[in-house]
Amino acid sequence: MAARTTSPEKRPGFFSQLRTLYTFTQKAFPWLPFLLVGILLVGIALGVGIGFLLPPVAIWSVILWGITGLLLGVLASLMTMTRLSTRAMYRRLDGMPGATGHVISTSLGRRWQASELPVGVNPKTQDAVYRAIGRGGVVIVGEGARGRLTRLVADERTKVQRVASGVPITVLYIGHGEDEVPIGKLASTIKALPKAVDRATMAAVIKRVESVSQSLTSLPIPKGIDPTKVRAQRPR
Repeated sequence: MAARTTSPEKRPGFFSQLRTLYTFTQKAFPWLPFLLVGILLVGIALGVGIGFLLPPVAIWSVILWGITGLLLGVLASLMTMTRLSTRAMYRRLDGMPGATGHVISTSLGRRWQASELPVGVNPKTQDAVYRAIGRGGVVIVGEGARGRLTRLVADERTKVQRVASGVPITVLYIGHGEDEVPIGKLASTIKALPKAVDRATMAAVIKRVESVSQSLTSLPIPKGIDPTKVRAQRPR
């Protein structure tokens, strides 16, 4: 009988995560290597230029400023690649069932509470409704064909209004049509909502809404690619 191991699971190191991030982003943006090299060269050039402009001009000063420019170029490259990886992730998520739940449960921050699971779902069509509660009130997000979401959205709105009267309710639909929100702008759209309730009211609304929410654990989750598997790991 094999002995049990007590050693903790080894997590990927910084360079391993960096390589994964680069590979993931480069698949979406093939020109990424040229951009990163260009940023590094610009950083070095700026550093060397500063070294020649600041008196007294000396070779060691130029070298030090060049190294400083290189380090700044590396930092700028990492920041650029991280932002591009986020855009690449949203490209992969666009149109996937469950993408809305992944975004609102991971990208809204502490001022909002949301679940990756839908609060209403049609197993046949995979249309789903998600809910987020925060300082901006209650946000209901429909994912799927807008015409088929009418009943699901109306049911959720009625349920919220019954227990949270006076709290603003915002309805959003995921898509690229008129009055629809692309998945890549969903988090920023919700965060931009003006503050309408204080923390105490927010906590009370969360408890009231959850008390009347029906559990969806017994309902089948829409089939499709799991959006959590397309996340790019970010370097620490």
